[in-house]
Amino acid sequence: MSKVFFYVGLSLDGYMVPEGMNLANAANLTEQPWFRQWNQLMGWMFRQRFFRENLHLGEGGDTGPDNALAEGVFARTGASVMGKRMFEGGERFWPEEAPFHTPVFVVTHEVRKPWVRPGGTTFYFVNDGIESALAQARRAAGARDVRIAGGPTLIQQYLRAGLVDEFMLSVPPVLFGGGQRLFEGTGAPTITLTETIASPDVTHLCYAVTR
Repeated sequence: MSKVFFYVGLSLDGYMVPEGMNLANAANLTEQPWFRQWNQLMGWMFRQRFFRENLHLGEGGDTGPDNALAEGVFARTGASVMGKRMFEGGERFWPEEAPFHTPVFVVTHEVRKPWVRPGGTTFYFVNDGIESALAQARRAAGARDVRIAGGPTLIQQYLRAGLVDEFMLSVPPVLFGGGQRLFEGTGAPTITLTETIASPDVTHLCYAVTR
């Protein structure tokens, strides 16, 4: 049976989203303090060859263990689930060929027809909750896994519901000091560290969740 997992960047003090993050003011992103923090959190990813190719950011890039991890996450994912807020940000900034290349199920109150993008990504809008979205994603993923893409509020809902099998955290040497914590209000699920992958820029931690 396919597994349900999430994979996110996390600051050393436990924050996934920096304080004040708001994609509405896209014209002045580089001037925003939250954007500088987010760039510190995820900057290592933009140097990876696989990520650059997938987002059409240009040729070249690193090919070491960080790149292999990003490529492995993509290869195992047969469908994704995300929240409306994450989708709204991505809708503005993803290239025309969205970087998923699989079905994506957006948990939202908005009623909307599926949005088909070039390259194999179709966004489906689910109005009846996280379990319905997961069931649809499982059917679409087949033998591959389902990724809960984010944001943190949606991941927290799946953790509280006991629906997550595994998760991976990429932790660079960055402290936010405020923002939205990933594990706030999720209870205390029993987890086991299964793998650690370290590079000069970031440490990747892989965990299994005992239901």
